[in-house]
Amino acid sequence: MSDHLDALRQIAAAAPAAPPGMSAYLGKVRERAYTVTDADVQALVQSGFSEDEIFEQTVVVAIEEGLRRLDPAEAAIG
Repeated sequence: MSDHLDALRQIAAAAPAAPPGMSAYLGKVRERAYTVTDADVQALVQSGFSEDEIFEQTVVVAIEEGLRRLDPAEAAIG
């Protein structure tokens, strides 16, 4: 499983930096993903971001946050 986690870490590290205009949305994804709505995404589209860019940044933040939460759990178990 660590090979898969290493691959995810590499993917997240290689991703382009998030544009400043996405910081509030990505913070919401990071802290309260369950509250993200279509309206949040639509607001980004209206601000000029493509759906592909929004998707890619969302996935990267989700991976990073998942790994951030997994690492201490693994340390506690291991």
